[in-house]
Amino acid sequence: MRIEIKTLLLLVASGMMIRSTQADVQITPDVVYGHKLGLAMTCDVFTPTENANGAAVLFMVSGGWYSNWAPPEQLKGFTKPLTDKGFTVFAVRHGSSPKFGIAEAVSDVRRSVRFIRMNAETYKIDPNRIGVYGMSAGGHLSLMLGTASDNGDPTAKDPVDKVSDRVNAVVAYVAPTDLRVMANDAADRLAAYEKYPALDIDSKTAAVDSPLLYVTSDDAPTLLLAGDEDDLVPIMHSRKIQEAFEKTGVESRLIEFRGAGHGFQGDDLKKSTEEMVAWFVKHLAEDAAK
Repeated sequence: MRIEIKTLLLLVASGMMIRSTQADVQITPDVVYGHKLGLAMTCDVFTPTENANGAAVLFMVSGGWYSNWAPPEQLKGFTKPLTDKGFTVFAVRHGSSPKFGIAEAVSDVRRSVRFIRMNAETYKIDPNRIGVYGMSAGGHLSLMLGTASDNGDPTAKDPVDKVSDRVNAVVAYVAPTDLRVMANDAADRLAAYEKYPALDIDSKTAAVDSPLLYVTSDDAPTLLLAGDEDDLVPIMHSRKIQEAFEKTGVESRLIEFRGAGHGFQGDDLKKSTEEMVAWFVKHLAEDAAK
């Protein structure tokens, strides 16, 4: 397990279901955005109590495509920099590895966007100002939403499926972008990937959920944050998708952190957080939707 997996597993622990209001944010836990196999798929909602700006940011609770539950108060370290700026934050959990695979995680987070957009009035957000961010596997899921989303299926029986799952801005930390090089039949596959059941896939299966292969000119503005000494998700993942964004004219930026590995600490963590918040302020501000 690397830094971001350890961090998420510490923060995403078990606890009791409550609704709490604090001075700076109202927390609505365990909002059900869908069901599968008789189980609920949930997210926690962090709503600023003052100066809400009407924009939403989804935080992908995922590390190694594991997504566990924790008392939402323990996630405030991830959400507070955004709620302080007026964003309503949705901490989204997906069906977790090893029970569920990457394709199912992608499907789950797609549904979360559709559900949140469909209920925009309830959450007092603008359906045209929705961002997403995550770290490692969460960054991968964020990029899938930024590159491979759709406008919904008008013929669907489920009203949620009729709604678009497109997002309006993406921030991806240390994110895998080409799962083919992580697949079990990849020639230079890193030994560390044996620890991740979600990566027990072949390259053909991996291609289906590789955001690098979906880059087109209509993708969401994307900020990439990566360490140049990452030995779990090498920086080439971010560099390659940044190159693809540039070729297709997608607004994007890659910030490389010299000497950083798979996760940021100290000044790097502070800078990456500031850059993440600034990206969402720039692209989800009210005038950005006009």
